[in-house]
Amino acid sequence: MSQHCVIFDMDGVICHTNPHHVKAFEAFFDKYQILYTLQEFEEHMYGKHNGYIMSHFFKRPVKGEELRKLEDEKESMFREIYKDCVETIPHYLAFLDKLKARNFKTAVATSAPRANLDLIISALKIEDKMDSMLSSEDVSHHKPDPEVYLKSAQIVGVPPSKCIVFEDSFSGVSAALNAGMKVVGVLSTHTKEELPPCDFYINDYSEVNVDKLLTLLNS
Repeated sequence: MSQHCVIFDMDGVICHTNPHHVKAFEAFFDKYQILYTLQEFEEHMYGKHNGYIMSHFFKRPVKGEELRKLEDEKESMFREIYKDCVETIPHYLAFLDKLKARNFKTAVATSAPRANLDLIISALKIEDKMDSMLSSEDVSHHKPDPEVYLKSAQIVGVPPSKCIVFEDSFSGVSAALNAGMKVVGVLSTHTKEELPPCDFYINDYSEVNVDKLLTLLNS
C-alpha cells in the first residue's frame, strides 16, 4: 500500500471553474433580485459551500428543503454553462499521471455537489485514477472543518501526516491545515497574501513535481 496521498480540491484546483460559477450566480441572483458585487463573490463565494453562500446573499438563514431546491437550481445553471468547456488548470493531467506512476494514492475532496464532481471527472476521464472522491453530500461539516480531508485519508488508508492537499481558497487551506496535512496553494483565484501560509505555491502544475512532494512529506 502506498504511504503517500495527494488530495485535490476541485474548483480552482483541478479546473478553473470560478469564472463560470460567477456567471451562474449572476444569473441566479438576478432572477431572485438579489444585490451583489464582485468583491462579495471573492469574499463570500469562492471556496464556500452553498448553505453559507445562499444565507449570506439572501441575508437570512437558507437551509433544509429550501436550500436543496435553490442549490439544485443554481448548480444546474452552472453545469449548463460549463459542460462544453471543461478543461484543467495547465499540466494537471500530466502531473496526475506522474503521481500514479510513482504509486501515490490520489483523491478529490470538494465542497461542490456530487453532480458537479461527476460532470468534471467524467469529462476529463480520470475516475479510474482516483482512489477516493468526496463531495458536499459525503460530509456533515464543510470546510474549514477538516472532515472531508480526514475522511479522504481514512478511505485511502494513508495517515494525514503523509497527505498533501492542493487548495485554492482560504477555507480549503484552513481545512487541510486543520487536518494536519501539508498544503500546496494553487494561485488560480487568490494571491499568496490572501491565503493562510502554505508549504509552497503554484500557478499551474508545471511548477511542481513528484520529487518535490516527497521532499516535503519527508521533511
